[in-house]
Amino acid sequence: MKLLIAIPARNESKHLLRVIDRISEFADDILVVDDGSTDDTPALLGSRPHVRTIRHATNFGYGKSLVDAFDYASRHGFDWVLTMDADGQHEAADIPDFVRAIESDQFDLISGSRYLAPRGDDDLPPPERRDINKRITTIINQTLHLNITDAFCGFKAHRTSKMIELALTEFGYAFPLQMWPRVKEHQLRLAELPVRRIYNDPNRTFGKQLDVAQERFKHYLDVYNTELTRMNLPAVEATLDSEPSACMSAKSKSKVQESSLPAHSYCS
Repeated sequence: MKLLIAIPARNESKHLLRVIDRISEFADDILVVDDGSTDDTPALLGSRPHVRTIRHATNFGYGKSLVDAFDYASRHGFDWVLTMDADGQHEAADIPDFVRAIESDQFDLISGSRYLAPRGDDDLPPPERRDINKRITTIINQTLHLNITDAFCGFKAHRTSKMIELALTEFGYAFPLQMWPRVKEHQLRLAELPVRRIYNDPNRTFGKQLDVAQERFKHYLDVYNTELTRMNLPAVEATLDSEPSACMSAKSKSKVQESSLPAHSYCS
């Protein structure tokens, strides 16, 4: 089994080398996708010649960095891609837990969850991020019956061949809102793995109007509803201040439930 650790990075000079060095204690193959950084990130990467790099000439988006990582892994013979953030939010010491889950050969996507098994040393999430995550996770579970607990954790192990099959095209922060419906549609075997909740930079921005929580939620829901519509499922109507609703016919409900796969909790 060949595993690639993929790190999307944009202007992460503050944390990047520490993150790379820590990951290097647990994995040999590391790819950093530099998404148009304007700080010292490119120069710092030059000091770690063992790290593979992709550099975007401009900022294409978080989702594009992941798509490029999956494509790179496919072209270079990597069976799995484990994605980790460049800001230190994900602990390299958890890599062996993901590897054990991968080696069980029971799953196609192993998703870290910061809410599956709360810990005493968890950081408190910024309230608006927690609210959006909770609302989106609820909507996904109500409409797709995936039984997940954390829709947005970026600490994930992906079977490369399955991710290529999903043909993902959402290049921004709404990437998970396209991914989850396609995970359901393609019947990927799903597991969640508990990880620590860490916020080294609670004031991180999403850019422009997405820094407004209501606008970010609306954007996420628009992307999600586009996928539901493509799958001939009813769209969801919701705001951060209202309960989600969807006019789902009995036939549509049956279609979703018949294709339902329960999420697994894999604990080492």
